[in-house]
Amino acid sequence: MASLISSDITIEGNLIGDGELQIDGTVKGDVKVAKLTIGDTGHVEGTISAEVVEVRGRIIGALSAKQVRLYGTAYVDGDITHEQLAMETGAFFQGRSLKFSRVAPPPAQAALAAQTATPEPISE
Repeated sequence: MASLISSDITIEGNLIGDGELQIDGTVKGDVKVAKLTIGDTGHVEGTISAEVVEVRGRIIGALSAKQVRLYGTAYVDGDITHEQLAMETGAFFQGRSLKFSRVAPPPAQAALAAQTATPEPISE
């Protein structure tokens, strides 16, 4: 079950947790949770970091998540760093869309790392 910040609540400060959070009120600060849902009346001014973010309300600030979904009522003013980004018609987004992925090191770096690794002693 998600924690809820209702529409009549304003929080000034950072929010950090491992669970789910739904924001229908206002948060002025950074938010770092596993899953974040911003409802139609929700408003965040700060940096957001999560695994999954669903936005129906308003974000002013940078957002970083594996999966981001902007619904038709969403308003985002800031950069979005993501693996997957979905936007419905009507969503407002002003900023940069930056796709990140887990990339293996280039072959030259991997070879160098293998050469500089210290061998384990051989026991007899």
